[in-house]
Amino acid sequence: MNTKIIAFIVLALLAYGCTAPETRLPDNAAVISDNASLHGTICTTAAGSCDDAEATPDDVSAVVSANNQFAFELYSKYRSKPGNVFFSPYSISTALAMTYEGARGQTAVEMQSVFHFPSDDSRRKGNARIYNEINTQNEDYKLSTANSLWAQKDYSFLANYLSIAEKFYSGKATNLDFMADPEGSRQIINAWVEERTNNKIKDLIPKGLINKLTRLVLTNAVYFKGNWLAQFDKSKTHEAPFRISPEKTVNAQMMAISDVKFNYTETSDLQMIELPYRGNELSMLVILPKEGKMEQVEQNLNVEKLNELKSRLHDAEIPVYLPKFKFETKYFMAQDLIDMGMPSAFDFERADFSGMTGSRDLYISSVIHQAFVEVNEEGTEAAAATAVIMEQIAAMPAVFRADRPFIFIIQQKDSGDILFMGKVNDPTKQ
Repeated sequence: MNTKIIAFIVLALLAYGCTAPETRLPDNAAVISDNASLHGTICTTAAGSCDDAEATPDDVSAVVSANNQFAFELYSKYRSKPGNVFFSPYSISTALAMTYEGARGQTAVEMQSVFHFPSDDSRRKGNARIYNEINTQNEDYKLSTANSLWAQKDYSFLANYLSIAEKFYSGKATNLDFMADPEGSRQIINAWVEERTNNKIKDLIPKGLINKLTRLVLTNAVYFKGNWLAQFDKSKTHEAPFRISPEKTVNAQMMAISDVKFNYTETSDLQMIELPYRGNELSMLVILPKEGKMEQVEQNLNVEKLNELKSRLHDAEIPVYLPKFKFETKYFMAQDLIDMGMPSAFDFERADFSGMTGSRDLYISSVIHQAFVEVNEEGTEAAAATAVIMEQIAAMPAVFRADRPFIFIIQQKDSGDILFMGKVNDPTKQ
C-alpha cells in the first residue's frame, strides 16, 4: 500500500457539499466599495454566497470535469517527487480561476489550456454553484471554502473584474497597504487562511514573498472534517510493516475493520475500495496497486480510468487494513505551472492581466499551495489553501548598450573644447 496514492485520492473530498466560517476583517482593513477610480458598481451579492441562480447541472459538470482533469495532470507531475503527495485541485483551480478572470490574450489562452476552464458562462455559474454547495450546512460533516482578494489601497482595479470575483466566487476585495507595510499585510492574509482552515494551514505565505511591488493577492481556503460511516475499532489498531519500496520497510500503525460491506473492485493491476463518511455524501477512494504495479497504475490513472473503476464497484465484505497517517505538504507552484504550459502569466514582459486594471501592469510572481491531511480510526481531517501573488511590473531603467558603431568625443568639460574625436566601427580591431 502506498500512502501517496491514498493521500492523492483524499483530494476528491474537497470538491463537494457545510457553512464557511464568518468572515471577520481586520480592524485596519477597508473593503473596496467606493473608489473614484473604479468604473461601475460593485456587486452586492449576499456575504458568503455566490450568485448561482442561473447555474445548471451542465455548468457544474463542466467545472468538475475541468478540475478533475487538472487534478490528474498535476498529480502526474508530483507523483515522482520524494515523500508524500497531497494537494487540493479545487483550491488551486479556484484561486487561479479568479486570476484567469482578469487574463487576456496569450496569457488567458495558456491558463485555459492548463486548467481546462470551460466557457465564461459555464465557468462562472458552475463555480458559483459548487461554492454554495460546499458551504451548505450539514450536521454529518464539516466542509467549507472561502475566497478573498487582497488589494493595494489606492491602486485602481476595474469595477467589472471586482464584481465578477465577488458575484461568482464570493471573493470580496479588501484593502491592504503592501507598499508601506508588506510584512503586516502578509500576517493579515495568513491569519485569514489559518482561521478558515481550522488552524491547520499556518504561515501559507512565507516572509519576503510579499513586497512593496505586490498589488494583489488572491486566496482560497478549503476545510473538511468527517467521521467514517463505519469507524475503525481503535483496539484493533496495531503496529505492522509498511513496504516503502522492495528494499525498505517501516512500521506503521495499521487500522483494521471487518464484517462490514464496502464498495470494492479489483483488476489484474489493482484493488480499489470506497470508504464512505457519515452522511454518505462524501467518501474516500483508496487505490492499491498490486505488487510491482505502482508505476503502471499511475501512468494509466486518469479521469476516464477512475470513472471506469467506479462503475465496477460492488458490495463486498472483506477485511480492510489502512495505515493511520498525518502530514502536511507545501508547493511553490510557479515553475510547475510554467512547465505545464502557462509561462506568460509569470513573465512581466508578456503577462496580460489587463482585465484587472485596464493595462498590462501586473504579472504573477508566486503561486503557493499548502495542504494538511490526517486519517485515523474516527475519520479524516483535511485542509488546503492557495495564494496567488501578483506584482506590479516595475519601470525598467534605461539601458545604454554600445553594441553597434558609435562616435566618441573627448572634451574639456568647462569650455567644451573638443580635444579628440573618433568613431568605433569594430572594437576588436587595433
